[in-house]
Amino acid sequence: MDRFFVDPEQIDGENIYIKGEDVKHITGALRLEESDEIETVCEGYVYLSKIIEINNDEVILKVLEKREGTNEAKIKINLYQGLAKGSRMDYVIQKGTEIGITSFYAVSTDRSIVRINNDKKKRSRIERWQKIANESAKQCKRDILPKVKDILEFDDLLTILENKSNILIPYEEESNNRIKEKLGKIEGTEIDMVIGPEGGFSKEEILRLKEIGGVTVSLGPRILRTETAGVIASAVIFYEFGDM
Repeated sequence: MDRFFVDPEQIDGENIYIKGEDVKHITGALRLEESDEIETVCEGYVYLSKIIEINNDEVILKVLEKREGTNEAKIKINLYQGLAKGSRMDYVIQKGTEIGITSFYAVSTDRSIVRINNDKKKRSRIERWQKIANESAKQCKRDILPKVKDILEFDDLLTILENKSNILIPYEEESNNRIKEKLGKIEGTEIDMVIGPEGGFSKEEILRLKEIGGVTVSLGPRILRTETAGVIASAVIFYEFGDM
């Protein structure tokens, strides 16, 4: 069954109002009609809904059933991804959403090849990535929309993380701390994971992350590409916490 995400203000009693691009998708690509049923999701709740009216700019639904979503993991992962070139960031957002990541930040580091300093370009890039996350969340039936939050400088990253307690840094030069071992010591329900760009983190950046409590971990003897490291590490985390 097709799934769409709505905001609280789109729900009015027993009716749900869908607007924007989703209207085109419902009427065009999916060719849905009145009386067809779809799922709508809002803030972790799933609404089984029936189409009762289709207009040019709006689709009106009647709620048939409301239930709490069961498709989200018990552990939250916030991914801080070193800026990568080309379509690699698109891949991280798409596959990270599929695997279950809660939020994404892009991070400019010493060895980042890509630099996005213009505010207009930042907004445009974030909007693009958020759209990718939205489409992926629909396809894989997430119960929340993961958020692409910001493009950070490295100092901003440290400021956000300095009071966090579960900071994991998959690092190619770490040989002792296997991620499985560290996950056994995790307390709480949230993990902040930091991934370096194509060239990895500089030694100074690793030291600064460790100073605020970050822990470097190994994902095994093989070196992973930047766009796969976060997805693989997330899959390991979800498996260890019983989600996969």
